[in-house]
Amino acid sequence: MNQWLDDRLHISRLNDKFLRKAFPVHHSFFLGEITLFSLIVLIITGILLALAYEPSNSMVLNSFDPGTADKPNMLPAAYHSALKINAMPFGDMLRRIHHWMANIMIAAAVLHMMRIYFTGAFKKPREINWWIGMLLLIFAGLTAVTGYILPYDNYAYSTVKVIYAITASVPWVGDWLAQAAFAGRFPGDGIIPRIYGYHIMLLPGILLALTGAHMLIMIKQKHTQPQYAKRLAYKKIVGVPLMTQQTPIMLLLALLFTGLVVLFAAFIPVHPIEYFGPPSSSGVDNIKPDWYLLWVFGALAIIPGFEWEVLGGVINAEFVGAMVFPGIVIGAMFAVPMLDRSKDNQYYAENPTNHPVRLAGGVAFMAMMIVMSVAGYKPELIAGGLLTTQNANTILWILTFLVPAISYFATIGIVRLIRAIREADERDALAHAHADD
Repeated sequence: MNQWLDDRLHISRLNDKFLRKAFPVHHSFFLGEITLFSLIVLIITGILLALAYEPSNSMVLNSFDPGTADKPNMLPAAYHSALKINAMPFGDMLRRIHHWMANIMIAAAVLHMMRIYFTGAFKKPREINWWIGMLLLIFAGLTAVTGYILPYDNYAYSTVKVIYAITASVPWVGDWLAQAAFAGRFPGDGIIPRIYGYHIMLLPGILLALTGAHMLIMIKQKHTQPQYAKRLAYKKIVGVPLMTQQTPIMLLLALLFTGLVVLFAAFIPVHPIEYFGPPSSSGVDNIKPDWYLLWVFGALAIIPGFEWEVLGGVINAEFVGAMVFPGIVIGAMFAVPMLDRSKDNQYYAENPTNHPVRLAGGVAFMAMMIVMSVAGYKPELIAGGLLTTQNANTILWILTFLVPAISYFATIGIVRLIRAIREADERDALAHAHADD
């Protein structure tokens, strides 16, 4: 039977080409696998949730509280179906797992990209996979945002209203772009079906295609090797084969990881749609995006309001804060392989302290993201008395540049100190060796 299949499908070639691939044995290399496991669980739970979800914002009778014949209680179908999912056995649990898996997938992807950056694994010939990883991170965030809109409670309504306004702020073509993206003017009848299509078809399809390309390129180019591999077999692939050893490790990690997330979801609730209620014209004040987009919200919070009319188009603070500034940040991240001028290294993960400028730049970048995320809580900082209304923007702008600068030079200083200690230890060891001789 095996020979019959091999004659037709060439399974032996598949085994030699892919199933015998050597995977490095190092805990940091599991971050990419955790991202993949999260995507798989998200697809499974998303399918189950889609079976009970109604992608429509047309009004239906509230089956939980129908009201009276003279005054029936009507709700948007999407919001009503979300309430029904919560009332189903394990329905709320499915929502929780789906929600936390989305957050963990993005967190694991961010940590994975950090490992790639700090160890220099983005260098030639792996630039393409760095760019694919960036696209995966962007589309994962977009998928999560569209998912948070689907329950269509008052919070989601306010969120999509803000996103629509940001899209419409693009000079010259903003109004057309917003209507094209959201199936008409907000709030139109087609907005939930359009976002539902993005969330369950377009964006997951892009994620799966990018994931497949990412993995194929990784198999073609091989992993970067941990530093210990240099001592074991110089410029050789050191690791365990996929089929006989890595696969059981991956399955064990997937089961353990999923079990921990399910346990976590059992105790930590998610967004309470019942609390916010159905959409209303008043909306919700002071909405906040999730942690991975909070830095964009921080930019919007501290950029003073302005409007410039240029050739018939309007450039305003909303466009600069939510489009231009994030575009510059993401563009800089895409440019990392071209900006790094250190010697090419396609074999081994580099020690971050051997590249102090790159290390300090990464630390400064993360410090800026943290400060910008804190800026997203400007109203709460003012209400808590930590900032005053008059100087809040000034202080936050100063911190946005000051904290990264301090982080940069502090990192450079720490690396130099580590190098000095390391060199002193090497001199002492060499002196002791000469003394013994």
